[in-house]
Amino acid sequence: MMHATHTPPEDWHENAYDLVRGIAAYSGSAVVAGIGMVIAKHRDADIANAFNYKQVGCKIWARDKLLESAGSAFDRIAVLGGWYGILAAMLFEDARFSIGAIDSYDIDPAVEEVARTLNSAHGDRFRAITADMYALDYRTIGADLIVNTSCEHIGDLKRWLELLPSGTRVLLQSNDYFSEPTHISCVSSLEEFQTRAGLAKLDFAGALPMKKYNRFMLIGTV
Repeated sequence: MMHATHTPPEDWHENAYDLVRGIAAYSGSAVVAGIGMVIAKHRDADIANAFNYKQVGCKIWARDKLLESAGSAFDRIAVLGGWYGILAAMLFEDARFSIGAIDSYDIDPAVEEVARTLNSAHGDRFRAITADMYALDYRTIGADLIVNTSCEHIGDLKRWLELLPSGTRVLLQSNDYFSEPTHISCVSSLEEFQTRAGLAKLDFAGALPMKKYNRFMLIGTV
């Protein structure tokens, strides 16, 4: 009887690439195909963390509740703290939505090319931009939806929200994962998140229980 050979650890990228390419071919998913290209081209990218079960679950939740509370049509979406552009890719792939373009902003210049690779199937409908969310002119970026799923990383949520023009639609997420050192602005409850944000109109407020924390989300307008 033949026994399966074990893959040496140094071959992880090559074997992961083959696996993901196979899943992409089987599923027809542009998201999975993009992840395969990231594995091949950006060996240092932490794509396994960016597309782990928890990250994907939170983004599916955001996508579904956005559709329910704000509809399916958007001319341009701006995702702040967009990292590798996973959320953008998931929104583009969802046939329920009609989205003209998505801009993914992140302060880390190292993620820009990775995000472009991941979303290369969408051409000029996707842009990855290195920028500080506090330095953006929100009157001119032309977005009809601002997404920030990393509010736990913002020192003063209200001060940032005050930069947005009145009437801007937003999707915001935070959590109560206080033990993570980079989470400098967690909230202890959904009610605290609502108070800190102080949205003028609230279309959705909810919590998604995770293993170690709760993810909170607000959708509405400033």
